[in-house]
Amino acid sequence: MKPYVPDLGVVYPTKLDQHPDDLKITHTVTVDSHYPFLDKSFKFKFIRGIMYLGIFTLVFPLGHLRFGIKIEGRNILRKYRELLKDGAMTVSNHVHRWDYLFVLEAVRYRTMFFPAWKENLNTPDEVFIRHVGGIPIPNDIRAIGGFYRAFDEIRAMKKWIHAYPEQGLFYYFQPIRPFKKGVFTMAHRYNLPIVPMAFSYRKAVFPFTLVNLFRSLIGNQQLPMITLRIGEPLRLNPALPRKEAILKIRRECHEAVVRLAGIEDNPYPPAGD
Repeated sequence: MKPYVPDLGVVYPTKLDQHPDDLKITHTVTVDSHYPFLDKSFKFKFIRGIMYLGIFTLVFPLGHLRFGIKIEGRNILRKYRELLKDGAMTVSNHVHRWDYLFVLEAVRYRTMFFPAWKENLNTPDEVFIRHVGGIPIPNDIRAIGGFYRAFDEIRAMKKWIHAYPEQGLFYYFQPIRPFKKGVFTMAHRYNLPIVPMAFSYRKAVFPFTLVNLFRSLIGNQQLPMITLRIGEPLRLNPALPRKEAILKIRRECHEAVVRLAGIEDNPYPPAGD
């Protein structure tokens, strides 16, 4: 059975890793060597705790009501509990503004971190992105050290990391785009098992058709429901040279995400560099 492909009339960029160009820029955040990549202040930690409490209690149920989110494969996380207890990296396609929240629900009440596109900090979403775990990726080479020191500490805390190797957000896009190798370089640096995940779609049915009623009445397309599937963890091969191990696990992860999405003939290769 072929996966459901929603026809929403979206015109996607020809550049497969392109970030959204319709951001609502409200201010400018300078991400340089002085930027607090990992804010350790009491105020930041308090707001982060309150925000995660709201996600766990309010956002998770809202995701089911609004998007019909369905999560499959949680038994895999239980099966590999011992392997994953000291931290892991989850990897998925990037197809929705809420997809990080769906991943949070999939891994059940963990607080996570993720490399974030720094331009998103220039929008009204800055406070939310930072407090849910976004660590901006700097363009300034002098700031790269601060970025990696933050993730060094995150790894030492045995926290989970989420990453989008496709980079740009393509709403409800169906094929799996090529993966950048930077994500897998990070996994190699921290010797993290990788848990592949894939977002796919289902045709909206009752009662979710009612949730979409207003959207349909104002002339927009009815949105599909979303499925998130969790795959078996992947491990780096320690016997291989670093570069070869990174390229190998990128290929394996891309193949796993394609398979989890139910795609038999994906039009894009694993490598996106």
